[in-house]
Amino acid sequence: MSSSSSEHRVGVGQIYSALVALRAEPVMDPETRPDGPQPEDRLRLLGALLAAVELEITAATRIDDEFYQGFTGVIGGWAETVGADEAPAYLVIINRLQRTAVQMMQPEDEEKRPGQAASVAAAIAGADLLAAQLAADHGSLDGARHSLNRAEGSLANIVVGMHVLRVGLGDVED
Repeated sequence: MSSSSSEHRVGVGQIYSALVALRAEPVMDPETRPDGPQPEDRLRLLGALLAAVELEITAATRIDDEFYQGFTGVIGGWAETVGADEAPAYLVIINRLQRTAVQMMQPEDEEKRPGQAASVAAAIAGADLLAAQLAADHGSLDGARHSLNRAEGSLANIVVGMHVLRVGLGDVED
């Protein structure tokens, strides 16, 4: 991502073609999309492509006898594509952590699944800590403080979730 992000924008047709190549294209309603995917479908298609690639990576690194060798290959390819500039890498990771937290959220089960709630808080804390560092690196002390405040709140939620889970396991008393 060493050049501007607008240069990295790919068209809907390219994204859909990648999904077809991965055998993961979403079903498009022929009545509302007789001509195939439209520009307004771009984010949905990117999400489908992201999921397809993540599933592919998971299968490849979990099947591999040398897990770390496969993992290193994935990280190497990611780093080569993102480039040496830390700021875009941080932004991608922050975005990934935020998506992970949202994907793990199930508010109605929070009391029944304290480990899951703590995991959501951990992903949010990670995103906020990276955001705080990025803000501090760019001289935004208010931005860094805001992100640190959010991260501290998440850390408290992690500890509470862990405690509630331990109570549920019978390891400690409430």
